[in-house]
Amino acid sequence: MRPTKAIVRLDAIVHNLGVAARLAPGSKNVPVIKANAYGHGAVEVARALAPHAPALALACMDEAVALREAGIDHPLLVLQGPNSAGDVAEAASSGIWLMLQDPRQVRWAAATRLRTPLTAWLKVDTGMHRLGLAPDTLPQAVAALRESDCARDEMVISTHLSSADETDSRATTDQLAAFNRATAGLALPRSIANSAGILYWPDTHAEWNRPGYLLYGNEPAINEGPAAAPLKPVMTLASEVIAVRTIEAGEGVGYGLRWRAERRSRIGTIPVGYGDGYPRHAPSGTPVRVNGVNVPLVGIVSMDAITVDLSDVEDAGIGSPVELWGANLSVNDVAQSAGTIGYELLAGLTARVPVESQGHESRGQSRGSE
Repeated sequence: MRPTKAIVRLDAIVHNLGVAARLAPGSKNVPVIKANAYGHGAVEVARALAPHAPALALACMDEAVALREAGIDHPLLVLQGPNSAGDVAEAASSGIWLMLQDPRQVRWAAATRLRTPLTAWLKVDTGMHRLGLAPDTLPQAVAALRESDCARDEMVISTHLSSADETDSRATTDQLAAFNRATAGLALPRSIANSAGILYWPDTHAEWNRPGYLLYGNEPAINEGPAAAPLKPVMTLASEVIAVRTIEAGEGVGYGLRWRAERRSRIGTIPVGYGDGYPRHAPSGTPVRVNGVNVPLVGIVSMDAITVDLSDVEDAGIGSPVELWGANLSVNDVAQSAGTIGYELLAGLTARVPVESQGHESRGQSRGSE
């Protein structure tokens, strides 16, 4: 079998949720497991986190229904809300909570006659300008849901922070002020903090928080921030060296021969590429860990393979273990080299990469929501 795989430590995810809880002890946490739990396997992650959280958050109804079909019966919050009026009834009957972020969605909910009241969250746009109700329409939306009796009495008012990962930005304090103005007098529980809010902005800790990226063991800050939280790395993207050859100074490697050796060099080939989600634009010099030593990627990333310079690791050869990212090589560092973010690398793993879940009462390998 091909040696490339993602090894996921489910006990580390549970630990990281505990870190979020300790940082904001007055808040309830809804772990975000959208996009196949950021590439970590939504079903296995849901099973691991459900005993420790009042609900789990997905991006869309499709993801929530897939988890229901996989046997996950825990409350699920759909962050983008319903795509049609029919989604409202399905959500209420299935124990799916809906984030209502558009006047049309509020009208759908208010007009639907339900046997079981809907658990509704309302999102207000405080400056990100992506999703959310206009702040001055929030009281009318709350009143419409209350008058229709479609929703449970205790709705949650939410917003999303645009720049909390920039710890020196004023955008977060401006959004918080706008949110406080919009929710004044409503006397409803609130949800503001994402991962960066939990880690760096204590004033955003409300009755409910929504940790995402931090669950998977990674700090979201893009500049120098507070001391690192005691997060545990969760995923190791692992492989092995499958070929080694020696080339002379001046010889090239890979498509286009864009990288050329400046000395006699030992080149190792690793069976991972952009067909697996490894970043196509990772340049030569991007770190790859072989036999416990960081070595540079050389040449262009292809669909099925990368090449690395093993010249300074004498004991590396065919079969040597490889860490593309993980406990010893941060996905953030790899992403920075490739001009992207760790979120994209984790969520971008393709179905060709098997996910091996460990450290919990898991069912072994998982991929997506099967």
